[in-house]
Amino acid sequence: MTSCKSVQDSDEVTTKDIDYNELSEDFLKKTKLNESTENIEATLAKASLESLERSLSSDAKKLAFWTNIYNAYIQVILKKNPDLYKDRGSFFKKKQIIIAGEKISFAKIEHGILRKSQWEYGLGYIRKWFPGKLERRLRVKKRDYRIHFALNCGAKDCPPVAIYEWDRLNEQFDKGTKAYLSSTTDYNELKKEVSVTSLFNWFRGDFGGKSGIRKILKQNSLIPTTKDIDLVYKNYDWTLDLDNFVDL
Repeated sequence: MTSCKSVQDSDEVTTKDIDYNELSEDFLKKTKLNESTENIEATLAKASLESLERSLSSDAKKLAFWTNIYNAYIQVILKKNPDLYKDRGSFFKKKQIIIAGEKISFAKIEHGILRKSQWEYGLGYIRKWFPGKLERRLRVKKRDYRIHFALNCGAKDCPPVAIYEWDRLNEQFDKGTKAYLSSTTDYNELKKEVSVTSLFNWFRGDFGGKSGIRKILKQNSLIPTTKDIDLVYKNYDWTLDLDNFVDL
């Protein structure tokens, strides 16, 4: 990881007029190819809040950028030190990603920025009280439940990693959501029971509760109706599984 000091002392990295969405795509491409990402990490560390705000001017740009950043850093950090994953609680809360001169955690990106300052343990129903400046200025304006089928935290049951482009994000999110739910959902017609990913349980408020979950499953042709169907949440396989990439 690039330290704040080394970034601040470097004259090689400038932040003016950088396309941060393009940079985030390049970050994942290099990660996928196992190429060095130090220059990109340095650019992100030296970025100013103002330059990021200018570049990430819409929710589509924010969602694409932060999803790529999250997924890329998971690969970079855990490939260097996979033992960090043994204590996942500490790993996700640890401030270890430098953006705009500030160290932030994976939890900050996921729950603060991408989920619009949701309390991590609030099931999608409780907001955080006092989000910091970076979070307030760079978070999305509206939650998009499809983010849960795009973020990859390194586990075997996580959605595969795609490189997201803001100008076709809606198409990519729809394709990724359908593919992930199709591979993780099992409907038992006799029992009128559908077994689904635990993501639906952990973030149920993001999906509109149980009725919203059924609606999403119906929209993706995974259940025939939203009425009188029980939801069963599967166990999540947390086995570390890196380099799980997909094209969308």
